[in-house]
Amino acid sequence: MVLLQEKNESGFHYLYDHYAGALYGVVLRIVQSKEYTEEIIQDVFVKIWNAISQYDSSKGKFYTWMINIARNTAIDYLKSKGFQNELKNQPLPDFVYNSAELSTTNNSSDFIGFRNVLKGLEVDKQELIDLAYYQGYTQNEISEKLKIPLGTVKTKMRNALMKLKDLLKDYQ
Repeated sequence: MVLLQEKNESGFHYLYDHYAGALYGVVLRIVQSKEYTEEIIQDVFVKIWNAISQYDSSKGKFYTWMINIARNTAIDYLKSKGFQNELKNQPLPDFVYNSAELSTTNNSSDFIGFRNVLKGLEVDKQELIDLAYYQGYTQNEISEKLKIPLGTVKTKMRNALMKLKDLLKDYQ
């Protein structure tokens, strides 16, 4: 952490060597394209490097902070006009991905065993976490998709995150 704050390149190399795989898995789960994921991962590490002074250890773990940057960068990329236009202009065979090749359901892409932790949640809470954190839906979009009131989505999401926090205590 000190090396990163001092903008020391060896700190950056250490960070990349130890966290690139995990962040790659998070981004791939959201964008579902290896090509886009590689591009986004570069952005993620640049953002981490540039924003390291904004990290506050009293607000959470460094790993969680990095995952949030990766997740938000991937979601922003998917919602960008450039990406949306690119999707519209692709021929169909390039647009349809090989879901078996890109599948993130195999254990090799589950870097921290998070799937097993999620199994500790009720099915409806697992669905909310999946929609919000892996597929990039907003709470409003989840409300529309599941046809439940926004207040219910917010309450269930908060309960799911509190339960998840409790389940993750064993992994610290």
